[in-house]
Amino acid sequence: MAKFFANERKNVIMNILHQHQRTTIKELNKHLNVSEATLRTDLMQMEKEGLLIRTHGGAMTKEKTNDQHCSSTMGDTINQVEKIKISQRAAQLIMNGQCIFLDASPIALELARILVQEKSRLTVVTNGIHAAMEMKENPNITVILIGGALRVGSTALEGRFGIDLLRRIHADILFTSASGFTIEDGLTDFNVYEIELKKEMVKAASRVVALLDHDKIGKISIASYASTEQIDVLITDSEAPHTFLEEIAAKQIELIVV
Repeated sequence: MAKFFANERKNVIMNILHQHQRTTIKELNKHLNVSEATLRTDLMQMEKEGLLIRTHGGAMTKEKTNDQHCSSTMGDTINQVEKIKISQRAAQLIMNGQCIFLDASPIALELARILVQEKSRLTVVTNGIHAAMEMKENPNITVILIGGALRVGSTALEGRFGIDLLRRIHADILFTSASGFTIEDGLTDFNVYEIELKKEMVKAASRVVALLDHDKIGKISIASYASTEQIDVLITDSEAPHTFLEEIAAKQIELIVV
């Protein structure tokens, strides 16, 4: 394969992103006859030029959507940059050999995309179909998909079918997001069927790590699945209200701001 010049590589990368919205260094390496170090330099320069957003191990398009989607859909790209930063920080909490729970939230999907690049041996239990499909490509990850009902337009398995399975499993960490979070009501969501699964995940995990971009803070949804006292770690972004951060700091919760 002939080598591409820098401008040619840029065009190829932009064409790939235009078609697929995101890509990885490994995928780009298949198209371009250059080293991974060169590709990282290309992506860094293209990010400076405002052409893309670098992610863990790759890049994604810079466009955002203003469409509102539920937490279990693929279309939730609101605050996408913040979600990626939060998930990258969350990945640092995971140790080799652990068993973790991932819910079906878009931010948990971003974490799954990071984990598929890792070499650590993990067992991941999830009700997110797309998260499971992402991680199955890594031979070091054992993926357990929680059974349940699949509604039209959803990518989350939900209902009580998976509760018996969850009651047989102990996880080191649960990574979860929510439609809303307040100190008084804790983590709340709108899907009453998925909430039942999330409640069991909270009970079966040694640590609960809440992944919340700033838009979720101060909002309340239909029902709570975890109280503030049940949260061990909260990871949010720097746009979170300072008054909220001060309140969390007063609680026995590890607060991480990215």
